[in-house]
Amino acid sequence: MILDFGGGFFLRRATAADHPALAMICLKTGDAGKDASGREDDPDLLGLVYTIPYQVLEPELALIVDGSTGPAGYLLGAADTAAFNASLATNWYPALQGRVAEPGPDSSHWRGSDWARHQIHHPDFAVPACAGRYPSHGHIDLLPQACGKGVGRRAMEFLEQRLAASGSTGVHLEVMPHNHGALKFYKAIGFEVLQDADPPKHCIFVAKRLAHAAEAAG
Repeated sequence: MILDFGGGFFLRRATAADHPALAMICLKTGDAGKDASGREDDPDLLGLVYTIPYQVLEPELALIVDGSTGPAGYLLGAADTAAFNASLATNWYPALQGRVAEPGPDSSHWRGSDWARHQIHHPDFAVPACAGRYPSHGHIDLLPQACGKGVGRRAMEFLEQRLAASGSTGVHLEVMPHNHGALKFYKAIGFEVLQDADPPKHCIFVAKRLAHAAEAAG
């Protein structure tokens, strides 16, 4: 255990044995925080894109929120987004592309998880200009049983502290535009919505400056 949230919830390091849990939580929160099970035809695919790579490529910042009934959320991070994305391109996506069929370019023919299959074959690893001053990034998703208990706030505080201690000057996250609950949460813990001259079409970036450990001590 790394951090005890109280109420039977605690934070611990994720291992390879947690890959099914990482995929499950990603699916159960994959529709802007809501359950995407009815939309996706491959229950593992979202996890292979959005969560499992962190445990493999950045294991020090891949964490599970456990509750009395098992995994109830995850906290994921990358200290250097550009380096992490380069590792994804080299060490993760080639094998994944070999396992997943390309659904074709015509989105009118896509069904189920085809949007994710297309994304796998046409990934975008660029870091938007608006996020350039915030070199780290993170992901957090909680199942309903872990929500409303202060778990998310304390987990994000932990991630910020870990990133600041590593020398990071800032962290950003992606949020779906219609995930109003997440946007409200991030604003409440000090994140600001970033503006960009050419913003991504399907997400909003929120970010927060981090104080170095040395600065905080001084």
